[in-house]
Amino acid sequence: METESVGALAAGLESTGYLCDESLATVAFLSLRMQRPLLLEGEPGTGKTALAEAIAESMELPLIRLQCYEGIDATQALYDWDFPRQILHLRALEAVAGGAGSQAVEEAEKSLYDARFLLARPVLAALRESPAVLLVDEVDRADDEFEAFLLEVLSTYQVSIPELGTVRASTPPVVVLTSNRTRELHDALKRRCLYHWIDHPGLEREVEILRSRAPEVSSALARQVVEVVQQLRDRDDLLKPPGVAETLDWARSLHLLGTTELDLGVASATLGALVKYREDTDRVKQALDRMLAT
Repeated sequence: METESVGALAAGLESTGYLCDESLATVAFLSLRMQRPLLLEGEPGTGKTALAEAIAESMELPLIRLQCYEGIDATQALYDWDFPRQILHLRALEAVAGGAGSQAVEEAEKSLYDARFLLARPVLAALRESPAVLLVDEVDRADDEFEAFLLEVLSTYQVSIPELGTVRASTPPVVVLTSNRTRELHDALKRRCLYHWIDHPGLEREVEILRSRAPEVSSALARQVVEVVQQLRDRDDLLKPPGVAETLDWARSLHLLGTTELDLGVASATLGALVKYREDTDRVKQALDRMLAT
């Protein structure tokens, strides 16, 4: 499970199509070797989730994803009981036992909370199945109580199930947390993690990423697309500047339409792959008119 060096990790990630700079490869390497969670922050579409997926693929580990949302609590992250199966089991016991005494009833009640009726949610599944990669995606969308719960689990890599006892990870899972920074996370959680801010890549790096993830797109078109996207990111009037994910979608859309050279008509027609707000569409069309009009 261990990675020999920063370079070996970067090469493994590259084999999956994920290109990262030395600073990101270094903090990911340290996270793996120190068995510390890795907290990634950055704008949407900069490759935070994709890094966890690439780590899992390159290390041949299962990826277990916990998608955070407003109102999520420990139950959604840990476990639940399979009530329909429990009811069927109870009815079967009643049919067999008939008028059995109180001791038989007590035993039947205990059997309802057997491990076979346990539905493991992402955090519990990661502890039980480790080595695995646990991706806690968009943790900034959860509330303070859920952060406190995560902090406790990540400090001990164990959880307690009243009916069954304590579940401990034989090997701590690889934990990656992502945040779009819609709110600040608490210092206690940050202190438990190694931290890295993922920024949008520079022009040459983004061209490399595009060519790696979408090799069907020609070199010339890939560079044109990235040059336009980079200029759009420099604007301060877009509600949602395009990320790398949008760059990939736009380039693939253009390729599917048989585009070999970016022009105003096809660029405007495919903006649905690049921007996701009507106001941004209008602003980008005006910008493209200046950038691509002949």
